[in-house]
Amino acid sequence: MKVEDLMTRSVGTCRPTDTLSSAAQLMWERDCGCVPVVSDEGSNRVVGMLTDRDICMAAHFRGAWPGALPVGQVMSKAVRTIGPLETPADAKAAMSDSQVRRLPVVDEDERLLGLISLADLARAAVRESASKKKKPEVTEKGVAETLEAICSVRTPRQAAASA
Repeated sequence: MKVEDLMTRSVGTCRPTDTLSSAAQLMWERDCGCVPVVSDEGSNRVVGMLTDRDICMAAHFRGAWPGALPVGQVMSKAVRTIGPLETPADAKAAMSDSQVRRLPVVDEDERLLGLISLADLARAAVRESASKKKKPEVTEKGVAETLEAICSVRTPRQAAASA
């Protein structure tokens, strides 16, 4: 099993020059909590990630209307990505190390192919559990351990060591 077998292929994106309001509208329409940010030049190359939390915090702490703030000023620029041929174990490790619930799936040129989420891994674990495989590639316990790692509080020293 590979990441490309589990990922969501139809992913909404925004650009650094889009407003936070337009990104929030996209998240509302697609019922999602984050969107990959792709380059303005149209290459579909991932340059950042934006979450609903990023939007709320930026609007609150900058005291600005989301329609006045560009995505590029708020997005996370240090984005952990994964390739389509990597394994679910690779995805779980990347999520745990980076403490993120979603990873953009990219080709060798960093162009977006899809998104794999912790929820995708959980669904795979349930399917594998139901199929009674002797050696499942994704287990419910493994997904729970990944969630625990994502949610754990790190000291500044631990965060610097994993960067």
